Amino acid sequence: MSRLALLKAVLGPFLRLMFRPRVEGAENIPGSGPVILAGNHLTFIDSMILPLVCDRPVYFIGKDEYVTGKGLKGRLMAWFFTGVGMIPVDRDGGRGGVAALMTGKRVLDDGQIFGIYPEGTRSPDGRLYRGRTGIARLTLMTGAPVVPFAMIGTDKLQPGGKGLPRPGRVTVRFGEAMEFSRYDGMDRDRYVLRAVTDSVMTEVMRLSGQEYVDMYATKAKAA
Repeated sequence: MSRLALLKAVLGPFLRLMFRPRVEGAENIPGSGPVILAGNHLTFIDSMILPLVCDRPVYFIGKDEYVTGKGLKGRLMAWFFTGVGMIPVDRDGGRGGVAALMTGKRVLDDGQIFGIYPEGTRSPDGRLYRGRTGIARLTLMTGAPVVPFAMIGTDKLQPGGKGLPRPGRVTVRFGEAMEFSRYDGMDRDRYVLRAVTDSVMTEVMRLSGQEYVDMYATKAKAA
Protein backbone atom coordinates (compact mmCIF):
# COMPACT_ATOMS: atom_id res chain seq x y z
CA MET A 1 0.00 0.00 0.00
CA SER A 2 1.37 3.43 -0.95
CA ARG A 3 1.73 6.15 1.64
CA LEU A 4 -1.05 8.11 -0.07
CA ALA A 5 -3.40 5.12 0.13
CA LEU A 6 -2.40 4.59 3.76
CA LEU A 7 -2.98 8.25 4.63
CA LYS A 8 -6.35 8.21 2.89
CA ALA A 9 -7.33 5.05 4.74
CA VAL A 10 -6.19 6.35 8.13
CA LEU A 11 -6.93 10.07 7.92
CA GLY A 12 -9.55 10.12 5.18
CA PRO A 13 -12.55 9.27 7.40
CA PHE A 14 -11.50 11.88 9.98
CA LEU A 15 -10.95 14.59 7.34
CA ARG A 16 -14.25 13.78 5.63
CA LEU A 17 -16.05 13.99 8.95
CA MET A 18 -14.34 17.27 9.78
CA PHE A 19 -14.72 19.02 6.42
CA ARG A 20 -17.70 17.12 4.90
CA PRO A 21 -16.51 17.89 1.35
CA ARG A 22 -19.18 18.25 -1.31
CA VAL A 23 -17.62 17.40 -4.68
CA GLU A 24 -19.08 18.59 -7.96
CA GLY A 25 -17.84 17.70 -11.44
CA ALA A 26 -15.32 15.01 -10.44
CA GLU A 27 -16.24 13.19 -13.65
CA ASN A 28 -14.43 15.95 -15.56
CA ILE A 29 -11.07 14.60 -14.37
CA PRO A 30 -9.76 12.10 -16.97
CA GLY A 31 -9.26 8.62 -15.58
CA SER A 32 -5.77 8.31 -17.02
CA GLY A 33 -3.02 10.35 -18.63
CA PRO A 34 -1.49 13.71 -17.71
CA VAL A 35 -3.85 16.30 -16.22
CA ILE A 36 -3.31 19.74 -14.73
CA LEU A 37 -5.68 20.70 -11.92
CA ALA A 38 -5.66 24.50 -11.64
CA GLY A 39 -7.63 26.34 -8.99
CA ASN A 40 -7.94 29.09 -6.44
CA HIS A 41 -6.00 29.07 -3.20
CA LEU A 42 -7.72 30.32 -0.07
CA THR A 43 -5.97 28.62 2.80
CA PHE A 44 -3.48 25.93 3.85
CA ILE A 45 -6.03 23.10 4.03
CA ASP A 46 -6.77 23.39 0.29
CA SER A 47 -3.78 21.11 -0.33
CA MET A 48 -5.11 18.55 2.14
CA ILE A 49 -8.61 18.47 0.71
CA LEU A 50 -7.72 18.29 -2.99
CA PRO A 51 -5.95 14.89 -2.80
CA LEU A 52 -8.72 13.63 -0.53
CA VAL A 53 -11.48 14.17 -3.09
CA CYS A 54 -9.58 12.86 -6.14
CA ASP A 55 -9.51 9.15 -6.98
CA ARG A 56 -6.11 9.51 -8.67
CA PRO A 57 -2.97 10.72 -6.86
CA VAL A 58 -2.39 14.47 -7.14
CA TYR A 59 1.15 15.87 -7.03
CA PHE A 60 1.89 19.50 -6.26
CA ILE A 61 4.83 21.62 -5.23
CA GLY A 62 5.25 23.02 -1.76
CA LYS A 63 7.79 24.96 0.27
CA ASP A 64 10.83 22.88 1.07
CA GLU A 65 10.65 24.14 4.65
CA TYR A 66 7.72 21.74 5.17
CA VAL A 67 10.09 18.77 4.90
CA THR A 68 13.30 20.12 6.40
CA GLY A 69 12.20 20.48 10.02
CA LYS A 70 14.22 18.93 12.82
CA GLY A 71 13.27 16.32 15.37
CA LEU A 72 10.25 14.03 15.48
CA LYS A 73 7.84 16.79 14.43
CA GLY A 74 9.97 17.60 11.40
CA ARG A 75 10.17 13.96 10.36
CA LEU A 76 6.43 13.48 10.75
CA MET A 77 5.70 16.59 8.70
CA ALA A 78 8.05 15.42 5.95
CA TRP A 79 6.45 11.97 5.93
CA PHE A 80 2.95 13.43 5.76
CA PHE A 81 3.50 16.08 3.12
CA THR A 82 5.49 13.90 0.75
CA GLY A 83 2.96 11.14 1.35
CA VAL A 84 0.04 13.26 0.17
CA GLY A 85 1.87 14.17 -3.03
CA MET A 86 3.81 17.32 -2.16
CA ILE A 87 7.12 17.74 -3.99
CA PRO A 88 9.38 20.13 -2.06
CA VAL A 89 10.88 22.94 -4.12
CA ASP A 90 12.91 25.97 -3.05
CA ARG A 91 10.65 28.61 -4.57
CA ASP A 92 12.42 31.55 -2.96
CA GLY A 93 15.65 31.26 -4.91
CA GLY A 94 16.36 33.01 -8.18
CA ARG A 95 15.52 29.85 -10.13
CA GLY A 96 12.51 28.89 -8.02
CA GLY A 97 10.04 29.46 -10.83
CA VAL A 98 12.04 27.34 -13.27
CA ALA A 99 12.37 24.53 -10.71
CA ALA A 100 8.62 24.53 -10.11
CA LEU A 101 7.91 24.47 -13.84
CA MET A 102 10.29 21.59 -14.50
CA THR A 103 8.87 19.65 -11.54
CA GLY A 104 5.39 19.97 -12.99
CA LYS A 105 6.60 18.91 -16.41
CA ARG A 106 8.20 15.75 -14.99
CA VAL A 107 4.97 14.80 -13.24
CA LEU A 108 2.94 15.34 -16.42
CA ASP A 109 5.45 13.54 -18.62
CA ASP A 110 4.93 10.54 -16.32
CA GLY A 111 1.19 10.65 -17.07
CA GLN A 112 0.20 11.87 -13.60
CA ILE A 113 -1.97 14.66 -12.21
CA PHE A 114 -0.26 17.92 -11.26
CA GLY A 115 -2.11 20.38 -9.05
CA ILE A 116 -1.29 24.07 -9.28
CA TYR A 117 -2.54 27.35 -7.85
CA PRO A 118 -1.96 29.88 -10.67
CA GLU A 119 -2.22 32.82 -8.23
CA GLY A 120 1.12 31.64 -6.83
CA THR A 121 0.14 32.18 -3.19
CA ARG A 122 -2.91 32.23 -0.96
CA SER A 123 -5.43 34.99 -1.53
CA PRO A 124 -4.95 37.69 1.12
CA ASP A 125 -8.64 38.61 1.26
CA GLY A 126 -10.76 35.90 -0.35
CA ARG A 127 -10.75 37.45 -3.82
CA LEU A 128 -9.29 35.80 -6.91
CA TYR A 129 -6.06 37.35 -8.16
CA ARG A 130 -4.29 37.41 -11.50
CA GLY A 131 -2.79 34.08 -12.55
CA ARG A 132 0.88 33.61 -13.30
CA THR A 133 1.68 32.19 -16.71
CA GLY A 134 3.45 29.03 -15.50
CA ILE A 135 0.14 27.20 -15.90
CA ALA A 136 0.07 28.15 -19.59
CA ARG A 137 3.70 27.08 -20.10
CA LEU A 138 2.91 23.69 -18.58
CA THR A 139 -0.12 22.91 -20.71
CA LEU A 140 1.57 24.09 -23.93
CA MET A 141 4.83 22.24 -23.18
CA THR A 142 3.15 18.94 -22.32
CA GLY A 143 -0.19 18.98 -24.13
CA ALA A 144 -1.90 18.06 -20.84
CA PRO A 145 -5.50 19.26 -20.49
CA VAL A 146 -6.34 21.71 -17.73
CA VAL A 147 -9.22 20.95 -15.39
CA PRO A 148 -10.13 24.13 -13.48
CA PHE A 149 -11.39 23.78 -9.93
CA ALA A 150 -12.66 25.95 -7.12
CA MET A 151 -12.28 25.56 -3.38
CA ILE A 152 -15.30 27.07 -1.66
CA GLY A 153 -15.52 27.64 2.08
CA THR A 154 -12.05 26.60 3.20
CA ASP A 155 -11.21 30.18 4.19
CA LYS A 156 -14.14 30.17 6.61
CA LEU A 157 -12.72 27.12 8.38
CA GLN A 158 -9.14 28.39 8.57
CA PRO A 159 -9.19 32.20 8.36
CA GLY A 160 -5.85 33.65 7.33
CA GLY A 161 -4.55 30.18 6.52
CA LYS A 162 -3.09 29.75 10.02
CA GLY A 163 -3.98 27.91 13.18
CA LEU A 164 -6.04 24.77 13.46
CA PRO A 165 -9.04 24.62 11.12
CA ARG A 166 -12.48 24.25 12.60
CA PRO A 167 -15.05 21.71 11.41
CA GLY A 168 -17.44 22.70 8.65
CA ARG A 169 -18.52 21.98 5.11
CA VAL A 170 -16.44 22.78 2.04
CA THR A 171 -17.22 22.42 -1.64
CA VAL A 172 -14.76 21.40 -4.35
CA ARG A 173 -16.09 22.17 -7.82
CA PHE A 174 -14.37 20.89 -10.98
CA GLY A 175 -15.05 22.39 -14.39
CA GLU A 176 -14.80 20.83 -17.82
CA ALA A 177 -11.34 20.01 -19.15
CA MET A 178 -9.72 22.73 -21.26
CA GLU A 179 -7.21 22.02 -24.02
CA PHE A 180 -5.05 24.48 -25.91
CA SER A 181 -3.62 22.47 -28.81
CA ARG A 182 -4.36 25.40 -31.13
CA TYR A 183 -1.35 27.10 -29.54
CA ASP A 184 1.11 24.24 -30.10
CA GLY A 185 4.70 25.50 -30.39
CA MET A 186 3.84 28.90 -28.91
CA ASP A 187 4.87 28.28 -25.29
CA ARG A 188 7.31 31.22 -25.40
CA ASP A 189 4.88 33.77 -26.82
CA ARG A 190 4.01 36.00 -23.86
CA TYR A 191 0.71 37.12 -25.40
CA VAL A 192 -0.38 33.53 -25.89
CA LEU A 193 0.74 32.62 -22.37
CA ARG A 194 -1.29 35.47 -20.92
CA ALA A 195 -4.36 34.58 -23.01
CA VAL A 196 -4.24 30.92 -21.93
CA THR A 197 -3.73 31.85 -18.28
CA ASP A 198 -6.60 34.34 -18.33
CA SER A 199 -8.87 31.72 -19.92
CA VAL A 200 -8.15 29.33 -17.07
CA MET A 201 -8.63 32.01 -14.42
CA THR A 202 -11.94 33.04 -15.98
CA GLU A 203 -13.17 29.47 -15.50
CA VAL A 204 -11.88 29.37 -11.92
CA MET A 205 -13.72 32.64 -11.24
CA ARG A 206 -16.92 31.23 -12.73
CA LEU A 207 -16.66 28.09 -10.61
CA SER A 208 -15.76 29.87 -7.37
CA GLY A 209 -17.94 32.96 -7.66
CA GLN A 210 -15.06 35.07 -6.36
CA GLU A 211 -14.50 38.71 -7.23
CA TYR A 212 -11.55 39.00 -9.63
CA VAL A 213 -8.66 41.40 -9.05
CA ASP A 214 -6.37 42.10 -12.02
CA MET A 215 -3.15 42.22 -10.02
CA TYR A 216 -0.83 39.63 -8.53
CA ALA A 217 -1.64 38.45 -5.01
CA THR A 218 1.99 38.90 -3.96
CA LYS A 219 1.77 42.58 -4.87
CA ALA A 220 -1.45 42.94 -2.88
CA LYS A 221 0.18 41.32 0.15
CA ALA A 222 3.19 43.66 -0.11
CA ALA A 223 1.04 46.78 -0.30
